[in-house]
Amino acid sequence: MKKIRSIEKRIERIVEKLAAIGPMRPGSISKQYRDRQSQRGVYYQLSYTHKMKSRTEHVWPEHVKALQKEIEEYRKFKKLTTELIDLSIELSKAKIARLRDQTDPPGRPKQT
Repeated sequence: MKKIRSIEKRIERIVEKLAAIGPMRPGSISKQYRDRQSQRGVYYQLSYTHKMKSRTEHVWPEHVKALQKEIEEYRKFKKLTTELIDLSIELSKAKIARLRDQTDPPGRPKQT
């Protein structure tokens, strides 16, 4: 029972963190040069894949910081959702094991 409650509390904390996530988008920003040899003509590109389609977009220098924040929010989202799924699986297994322990007749070997 303690294990189940502990997992439920961890899930609650993750859900709270997910609710606090702001605007997000996948991808990465790279610095490009129109003339690579002299490194002149700096511009930025946003590259990402969404719905199995790869995209590249031009980014104005004044928008780079805002986009970096959105990309970081997306990374947080992905990390938290992965952790949430892992904990949900663990919780489900723990609940099933508890139910099995409660319903198994005495003397019957435990299933693993």
